[in-house]
Amino acid sequence: MKKYFFILIAFFALSAFTNVVPTWLNDDPHSQLGFTVTHLGISDVSGTFNDFDVKIESSKPDFSDASFELTAKASSIDTRVEARNNHLKSPDFFDVAKYPELTFKSTSLKKNGKDKYKLSGDLTLHGVTKQVTMDLTYRGTVVNPMSKANTAGFQLEGVIKRSDFNLGAGFPAPMISDEVRIKADGEFAQKK
Repeated sequence: MKKYFFILIAFFALSAFTNVVPTWLNDDPHSQLGFTVTHLGISDVSGTFNDFDVKIESSKPDFSDASFELTAKASSIDTRVEARNNHLKSPDFFDVAKYPELTFKSTSLKKNGKDKYKLSGDLTLHGVTKQVTMDLTYRGTVVNPMSKANTAGFQLEGVIKRSDFNLGAGFPAPMISDEVRIKADGEFAQKK
């Protein structure tokens, strides 16, 4: 009995020095992962990925030490035109049968003004992983009156090149811009 008592004391003593980092998860109805390309050089076409999960871990209230992880289902791409969605899912573009997910894992977060950061990380898209850097704005934390959960808001903006990921190689830039503008907005509830 004495042995178990000492083990229990040791466990609690070690636990006292363990820093539990809060985890935040995206609230699906209040989060969006969007993109925009230019078609024929004269108009913008936008779309979203409708099935994605983001996890944030941060021990600081201003999220200045945050790490971000995203996983999105490539087959959830939605441009409001079914024929175009199906083409984007094909081997011409995302090849969702072969590459069902796109992922992002942050590697650094650098302050860039009040509540503004440069977020860098590894983006894996179409089987290719590249380092990308985007602009991240922390929009504040409130208590959601419906769920009573601490809820943080973020907005992410940036540009990637589809040629870096061998995405739609058969469609030159005059037809579809090489630059893809990314805009994501999200609410994140603190996991209890």
